[in-house]
Amino acid sequence: MTDGSKYLPYSERSGNESIVYFTRDLSAEGLRKLYARINQHITGKVAVKLHTGEPKGPNIIPREWVKSLITNDLPKAHIVETNSYYEGDRYTTEQHRKTLEINGWTFANVDILDEWNTALLPVKGGKWFTQMSVGLNLLSYDSLLVLTHFKGHVQGGFGGSNKNIGIGCADGRVGKAMIHTTPGQPDQWDIAKEEFMERITESTKATVDYFGKNIAYINVLRNMSVSCDCEGVAAEPVVTPNIGILASLDILAVDQASVDLVYALPEHFRHALVERMESRHGHRQLTYMKELGMGNDKYVIIDTDNGDKRIYAEDAVKGVKPFEG
Repeated sequence: MTDGSKYLPYSERSGNESIVYFTRDLSAEGLRKLYARINQHITGKVAVKLHTGEPKGPNIIPREWVKSLITNDLPKAHIVETNSYYEGDRYTTEQHRKTLEINGWTFANVDILDEWNTALLPVKGGKWFTQMSVGLNLLSYDSLLVLTHFKGHVQGGFGGSNKNIGIGCADGRVGKAMIHTTPGQPDQWDIAKEEFMERITESTKATVDYFGKNIAYINVLRNMSVSCDCEGVAAEPVVTPNIGILASLDILAVDQASVDLVYALPEHFRHALVERMESRHGHRQLTYMKELGMGNDKYVIIDTDNGDKRIYAEDAVKGVKPFEG
């Protein structure tokens, strides 16, 4: 199905199942617990791809959680970011470094991947790209942990692991322009809906293929505004309940499970985020990942809070509380 405005129910999917680990424990301990389940191929020089946010952004993953993870489990890892495509507080490396300091990302090395130059990675099987421009420094790492705040997105419908890599590893001038803008016209953001989702996903595939098995994914379903963290303090108020943390070695499975958990919420809780996903045709991220062979949209949820019992999306969201800021 190529219509990104349509949600594909689990019963209509085909293929194999991947493993997705789940905890309701939204804390540093919960994050570390799930990392321990998917860290078997995170070796050598490690990059942690994180959205560090605009100045004083209210919804980013708490710094204390990331500090605990890096201090205890990844003491030599670097947080990695790229400069923004829009002019603002992360547009240049100098501005970006000031924002990192404001937001408290001072406990670890932060590598702005496109600080010095860019590199081209091949895109295998894409229809929009044969290669993608990324921050040059990405190529100096052996492994990548994709640590994602799952939320909405003004253009992408939702931002999961796919968006975190696809836009977040593309460099701020060339790669992001390839994804967002048709050359030769004045609207910086003219590419939207299915084409935009496909371009993000092809960019992601370049990075995923580069790291091979040495990549893992964690999605934190907390403070899920319909707005991306790039909107900072201007983000729309959060109305979707906090759910928990998901982790997997399969990028499609972890993003699909995140979407499925939102859809499993009662209608009055899920309405805003679902409307954002569907109106922007965001589901095309998922179906295109499957077309490109990037993972499985079927999965087994392992409840790490209850003896690794297999559960379903409706079990994971049972009893969620209304969001309290």
